[in-house]
Amino acid sequence: MAYIELKGATLDLPIYDVQGRSLKKKVLRMGRRNTIAESNDGVIVVRALDSVDLRLESGDRIGLIGHNGAGKSTLLRMMAGIYAPTNGTVTSNGKVVPLLDISLGMDENSTGMQNIRLRGLLLGMSDAEIRAKQEAIAEFCELGDYLDLPLRTYSSGMRVRLAFAVSTAVDAEILLLDEVMGVGDASFMHKAEGRLADLHGRAEIVVLAMHSNPEIRKVCNKALWMERGRVRAFGPVEEVVAAYEQQTAG
Repeated sequence: MAYIELKGATLDLPIYDVQGRSLKKKVLRMGRRNTIAESNDGVIVVRALDSVDLRLESGDRIGLIGHNGAGKSTLLRMMAGIYAPTNGTVTSNGKVVPLLDISLGMDENSTGMQNIRLRGLLLGMSDAEIRAKQEAIAEFCELGDYLDLPLRTYSSGMRVRLAFAVSTAVDAEILLLDEVMGVGDASFMHKAEGRLADLHGRAEIVVLAMHSNPEIRKVCNKALWMERGRVRAFGPVEEVVAAYEQQTAG
């Protein structure tokens, strides 16, 4: 049974390139509730996540809400294992697939077909799995003969199509998404939405961050409201989203 559990998970991120006393003082003044501080050796430290206690279980479809900088993307990266907590613990059971940067691992000088393999391996797919899915990925992205050309010849839209097609072909037990991306014209967007819905359906746990509250209400059963790196509220999607909207409207 898939799960993710965070106990007192805290993340401090050092900022090494803040030089000069006046600039340091300005950065420190930006901090609220001690979210920005200076360590003993003079390095500026930002508390990105603060004492997060959370358990997600099979069947959960979680929508992350909160203002920019609230900690949503950072939380996803901690769940994915990209960031290790400074304090506290993060444990999980099940294959975690983060779709946070869908173009990560793709090579400019390799062909589209070669990049299918590169991106697939990065997402934890085996060679056999990639070979089995390669034709379907190629068909879905609708790039035709361009798949035999180097990635550097692609437009930005073609790159996103290819990356999206590979990333959404993976089988995940725990799926983490950060803002669903635009992937082309209206007809392809319709295909992409259907593919994402299928991906959501196959995963046991889905956690996604997006700025569309109607979409969160549509696809999620719970919502997690982040504020200044802390959990402000967690529970039934309508209850939490309505409280968030009431606060932002005021």
